[in-house]
Amino acid sequence: MPCADLLILRHGETAWNRAGRWQGSLDSPLTDTGTAQARQMGRMLVALGITPQTHAFHVSPQGRARQTADLILGGTGPARVDPRLAEIAVGDFTGLTQAEVRLRAGLPDDSHFLDFYRAAPGAESFDALWTRATAFLDDLTGPAVVVTHGITSRFLRAAALGLGIGGVAGLSGGQ
Repeated sequence: MPCADLLILRHGETAWNRAGRWQGSLDSPLTDTGTAQARQMGRMLVALGITPQTHAFHVSPQGRARQTADLILGGTGPARVDPRLAEIAVGDFTGLTQAEVRLRAGLPDDSHFLDFYRAAPGAESFDALWTRATAFLDDLTGPAVVVTHGITSRFLRAAALGLGIGGVAGLSGGQ
């Protein structure tokens, strides 16, 4: 069975995901659902024949991604921690609920979700995230599994697919 050369996975659901809070560079633990999602991703990879022997495993340094990677790997090997895989820093919106972000951003409710990230005071720029995502991909030397975050995942996928930074907006998210 053929394997993909690059698989990009989002961490499992966290307590703050469930509460609709923006985590950015902060962490909250995986929920029971998030733990189950991580274990399911591990089973999916095994079913595809993807192991630490066939693919390098890379993970964000953030706790929710590392916990997910540990569950995916199930003790079969460590993932390589890479700070370039961290979630976008959301500045003053860190820890706020989606409703609080909407209020503080001052944008119409029908704004594209990325507009709220752009409006976050003190947040990491999309250009900076694009730079670190493309640098990470440029350094890959073989098949890889990446465990990262929602926005970072979109940037990695847009770059890997050759869509450019403008292609990020059209990519789906979620676990």
